[in-house]
Amino acid sequence: MRYVELAELYNRLADTSKRLEKTDIIADFLKNTKKEDLENVVCLLNGRVFPLWDSRKIGFSSRLLIKAISSATGSSVDNIEKELNKLGDLGDVAELEISRKSQKTLFSETLTIKKVADNIRRLSDMEGSGSVDRKIGLVAELITNSNGTEAKYISRTVLEVLRVGIADGIIKDAIAKAFDQEIKTVDEAFDILADHGEVALLANENKLGDVKLKPGRPLKLMLAVLSKSIEEGFSAVGTPAALEYKYDGFRMQIHNDGKKISLFTRGMEDVTKQFPDVVKAVSKIKGKNFIVDCEVVGYEPKTGKYLPFQKISQRIRRKYDTEEMAKQFPVEINAFDLIYYEGKKLLSNRFEDRRELLKKIIKEIPREIVLSKLLITDDDKKVQKFFKESVKSGHEGVMFKSLGAPYKPGRYVGYIAKLKEVMDALDLVVVKAEWGEGKRASWLTSYTVACKDGDNFLEVGKVSTGLKEKFEEGELDNFENMTNELKKIVVSQKGNAVMVKPQIVVEVSYEEIQKSPTYASGYALRFPRILQVRYDKPLNEISTIGNVEELYKSQNK
Repeated sequence: MRYVELAELYNRLADTSKRLEKTDIIADFLKNTKKEDLENVVCLLNGRVFPLWDSRKIGFSSRLLIKAISSATGSSVDNIEKELNKLGDLGDVAELEISRKSQKTLFSETLTIKKVADNIRRLSDMEGSGSVDRKIGLVAELITNSNGTEAKYISRTVLEVLRVGIADGIIKDAIAKAFDQEIKTVDEAFDILADHGEVALLANENKLGDVKLKPGRPLKLMLAVLSKSIEEGFSAVGTPAALEYKYDGFRMQIHNDGKKISLFTRGMEDVTKQFPDVVKAVSKIKGKNFIVDCEVVGYEPKTGKYLPFQKISQRIRRKYDTEEMAKQFPVEINAFDLIYYEGKKLLSNRFEDRRELLKKIIKEIPREIVLSKLLITDDDKKVQKFFKESVKSGHEGVMFKSLGAPYKPGRYVGYIAKLKEVMDALDLVVVKAEWGEGKRASWLTSYTVACKDGDNFLEVGKVSTGLKEKFEEGELDNFENMTNELKKIVVSQKGNAVMVKPQIVVEVSYEEIQKSPTYASGYALRFPRILQVRYDKPLNEISTIGNVEELYKSQNK
């Protein structure tokens, strides 16, 4: 398939804000896509060249893209930067510069879907001397052979921000409609496979019922709904319920495929290299292959006291000196669920049965690997006591779990609820940043943050406090490191501000939520402050506009 067909589809999608219309447009396109192009098309429609579970990164910055556009069009870097300040989007700049070229390059080739996907994928594999020039060359080759529309979307794809208003939900609905499948079946397949392209291929072949769990390949984890009281917790999951501590660590899925142990965050990032101590502890679990759901919690090595998440969060980012980091910031595995064991997926098994099997295969070693604290009850007073014990131990609160519930990957299904001591902080994503002034002039120090509304992100305010000025290697919780990370995901700029790919999640406290016409959400945070950067939190778990509205109403009661 020619890439121009997909580029023209992007334009059609950008021209409508109606979700159903977008779904119909994509579904019709997929029906007419050849089988050999289907996986690439669906992946590219989502603005990606790798499936969600694949940890490879394109790693192509806006600075490199400027050089690639310059190489492909003959326009100077200075001129491209001037146009960027006017237009605010490098995709639009690429389209403009291609249209200004006096003639098509001699022997130019027609771009195909496969060619575009292959070139962009190759960017992730290039390292070492001369790799930057080779990366620029691969993207420049695509832009050179493109028309204006193609150049616009190639540029946006390498930056991983398409700006055509499509996301997971629309893609899944379109797959279901194109291949006459139940939306629920498509959803369930995607939550296990985390690959839109593979789901589309299976849907086309009517094989969604054949989806299998694969140890070594991460899946989406089951999610908990938020409860405001013990009564709400019981109401969500039923009585009696299993109560567990809600740990102030980070969620981890542990895979053993029989040959290798792999560790993934809730966002499916591979962190095996960063946690050699966890790999060692997990090797003692009985069984040839398994997938364990757990929370990894840090503790003070001298006192054994549990530590809050931010104290150990830097281990997620550190890919060198991991043994030394393990000594400085040791962790304890708190296992609470078993998803797969000895060749069998346990998704449909009752929670109490999965927990009983987990108990049999784990020999507890305090401060290394243990089972999560568990209480089965229907008594409010016992829950209150359990809650206080959890908080006193340094944790966040308690989890309510339905004893008879199956495991539903990627879902807020009402089988799990959480009750926290502090409930008014919001998990928000950075969508824009501004350069500082004075001694902060070399840093991005003011961050516009947004909540989630379905497939969209709605701004709720700016935050510029909470991060340290002092540089600390391996952490994002200072201005210099935050700036370095944000610069990698810049997608456009205008004046003093840069728009970034929604990727970095921050936990934000505030004094009050106010009604405001300034932001798309209709709300603004008064005196917001960053509490911590949530390296482990994926976008589908950030606070929603519904959460913001609830908190606004509750503060006014």
